[in-house]
Amino acid sequence: MIIRRVSRTGAQRVAAALALCASALPAGAGGLIAYEVGTADVGLASAGYGARAQDASTVLTNPAGMTRLDGRQVLLAGQVFWANTKFSIGSGTSPGLGTEDGGRPIGSNGWFVGGGGFLSYSVSPDLKLGFGLTGNFGAPLEYDNDWAGRYYVQTGTLLGISFLPSIAYKVTDKLSLGASLNAMYGIYDNKVAINNVAPRFGDGRLKLDDETWGWGANLGLLYEIDEGTRLGLTWNSQVDLDFKSRAKFSNLAPGLETVLGNRGLLNSKIKVGIKVPQQVMGSVFTQVNDRWAVLGSVGWQDWSEFGQVQLGIDDTSDPRSIKTDLDLKDTWHVALGAQYRLSDPWLLNFGVAYDSSFQGSSDVSPLLPIGKAWRFGVGGEQQLSRTAYWGIAAEYQYGGTLDTNLQSTAPVALGGRGNLEGSYDNTGIIFLAGYYNWQF
Repeated sequence: MIIRRVSRTGAQRVAAALALCASALPAGAGGLIAYEVGTADVGLASAGYGARAQDASTVLTNPAGMTRLDGRQVLLAGQVFWANTKFSIGSGTSPGLGTEDGGRPIGSNGWFVGGGGFLSYSVSPDLKLGFGLTGNFGAPLEYDNDWAGRYYVQTGTLLGISFLPSIAYKVTDKLSLGASLNAMYGIYDNKVAINNVAPRFGDGRLKLDDETWGWGANLGLLYEIDEGTRLGLTWNSQVDLDFKSRAKFSNLAPGLETVLGNRGLLNSKIKVGIKVPQQVMGSVFTQVNDRWAVLGSVGWQDWSEFGQVQLGIDDTSDPRSIKTDLDLKDTWHVALGAQYRLSDPWLLNFGVAYDSSFQGSSDVSPLLPIGKAWRFGVGGEQQLSRTAYWGIAAEYQYGGTLDTNLQSTAPVALGGRGNLEGSYDNTGIIFLAGYYNWQF
């Protein structure tokens, strides 16, 4: 099989820049799909995600919700987050790997920014068109070069930005249907150190990188039981990101370079088939009285089809492969929230949510330092006029302690990756978001 490295066109450079600016991804949910893109859903901890339909961000959460929006509406959202995801080296780690913990690998020392933009346009009272631009898939990951797990991963960045042309139609007074094309631009960059054995050569390096497009669809249904209660059901299809790259080795010891060449691994062509998982979510919104509304959501994500690989050479004295597949499992999501009308201009949001983990609690890969997640959100909105309002929101995502226990077939002194044992203690992410919505 011949795989050609795709060069960046001007459009790809623009998309790459947008991905870096719009991705909102610390690695959320129970996997790598985040609910946080800087909108009011941050303060609600995603409660009522597909049924709220109160602003133009419904283009992302449930396109059918656009039928509830009048005229033309635009929402711009931004957020910053700080992730406390730091590795603590355990006593079972091979001494030859050193004592460097790798720092805070997500973002830049834990910091990252993101957001999105959304537009809804009324063709008629029953027909709406929309567009969204945001990143809610992936994670930017980079450990310090000399950290103890460098033979398993140094950089594992995976980012996706979605372009979402959308349509919605009000079929009856109660039922609305919507659909979006999900054109996703993906960026993949995976680096790992290679054990040269001889100290005078230092570490070698293996790198894969590529950019590609993937295509999917988002379908939504919104059913209004009465004026104050509505149900939302959404399905997001799987998106295939078929990354392809030549294995790029550097700084290899002469003997190892010869061995890899003889095994056909030195210039091998690698295909990394990432599957952004399909997901299903049911949501509810009900206005209890003039001041209180209650929101809820239940969802499922198909992470068993993800397809991420662990890059590296387990034993450089007997190299057989440069990648192994990670075995992940599906996740479940549940959220509950409320809105409180404090006064005519002010609306308060609250929410709590839980997502299960796509990895075993004692089998977390340093490529994906993610587990179960509890979310606690709060936010507020101020109506500035009949056509404009702004809001702020904050969320704390608690992931608990994640254990890692990776065993190598050969010791470090003989060319192995070594045993990596330890934990990511009290993992957590703080989100701060701000958004502005106006109608014109």
